[in-house]
Amino acid sequence: MAHVPIGIPTHVQKICSLYKKTLRNLEAFYDRRHVYRYQAVLLRQKFDKIINEKDNRKSVEMLKQAEHELFLTQHPIPRKFPRSPGGVAYQRVVTPPDWVLDYWHPLEKAQYPEYFKRREERKKEFIAMWEKEFGKPDPKDTHH
Repeated sequence: MAHVPIGIPTHVQKICSLYKKTLRNLEAFYDRRHVYRYQAVLLRQKFDKIINEKDNRKSVEMLKQAEHELFLTQHPIPRKFPRSPGGVAYQRVVTPPDWVLDYWHPLEKAQYPEYFKRREERKKEFIAMWEKEFGKPDPKDTHH
């Protein structure tokens, strides 16, 4: 499911978001922790200047320049978390549909007798509700 923004982000939220994206970009470039931390401190210094700027127009311009700089320095193969969009395990967990349980072997169903008894009752209730709402299927419409 795509991320749906709620409301319009404030200027400070935009700065924080860009800071986080830029940190993730640095992470992709530097595999040595101490080198990454040094670069992160330098980056924080740049973003502190943007966030502490009193003139709003100048701050907006600095933010645009930082966005452009990030665009120009993007890593060609950015790191992604495995379960995040674009990650190797994104949407890998598949929830099987309910009808799969109909094909269980009787010995497997015997391990959960209360569940399958209730399931059969619910299926009958659903069929009754369907027939009440839409009527019984016409036998001539079956594909034989």
